[in-house]
Amino acid sequence: MDPTKIRQKIRRFRILVIGRANAGKTTILQRVCNSRDNPEIYNGAGKKVRLILRGCRRHELTCSQRGEHDIENEMVFQSNPGFVFHDSRGFEAGGESEFIKVKEFIAARSKETRLENRLHAIWYCIPMDEASRSFTQAEIKFFSQCDTGSIPVIVLFTKFDALYDVEFRKLRQEGKPRKDAKELAPKRAEDSFAKGPQLKFLKDVPWPPKCHVCLPDMDKDDADCGPLIERTAGTLDDEVVERLFVSTQKTNLELCMKYAAER
Repeated sequence: MDPTKIRQKIRRFRILVIGRANAGKTTILQRVCNSRDNPEIYNGAGKKVRLILRGCRRHELTCSQRGEHDIENEMVFQSNPGFVFHDSRGFEAGGESEFIKVKEFIAARSKETRLENRLHAIWYCIPMDEASRSFTQAEIKFFSQCDTGSIPVIVLFTKFDALYDVEFRKLRQEGKPRKDAKELAPKRAEDSFAKGPQLKFLKDVPWPPKCHVCLPDMDKDDADCGPLIERTAGTLDDEVVERLFVSTQKTNLELCMKYAAER
């Protein structure tokens, strides 16, 4: 089916975003939608939710700043209204009621008869700038107990550049000159991470994600969210949904050309 006809028929690609507070979620969504603005919030009836900002940071809105939290609320960036995002409060403390809400939302959205109302993907954000970088009880519970069915889960290791700083310090301690340490740190961080406990944990859980992506420097103007777009597209088994996603995103033109050539 032609991507234009798909967008006319389905109109919107829907993503549930899960993660701890300050995981960099809003910043990533801004990059994906090529926007510096905060999203507009709409309730389930399509009515705009009044946004009250109380001393918020420019890139990261908290749930309290989005008004009374409701996972059914839709976040939309005017720069790309084809994407609809739902925000799950991070249930950082592993609260049972929040977890149940997330499970019920996923289950209900997976059964929607209209494709545009279904949930198409889940982005689970885990920041790598935490001191311990260990999984929270909420994350353990999600990957151990939440069957998302056909909805793919992609883990986003956000703030990955924090690991560059760790390796940079190690390299300096080993006697490497500052310039060399800076050049070597990213590759060494990636190699260390590939052998680390985070990926091992995700391989051993009952409900593992479809894939993961490491996202460094998303707060910079030239941030590259291309890997996230490519990995998400690769997890979509339904060809119509896959083409909807590719045609909706506007940050990876190479991916659009690739799928156009395969038509």
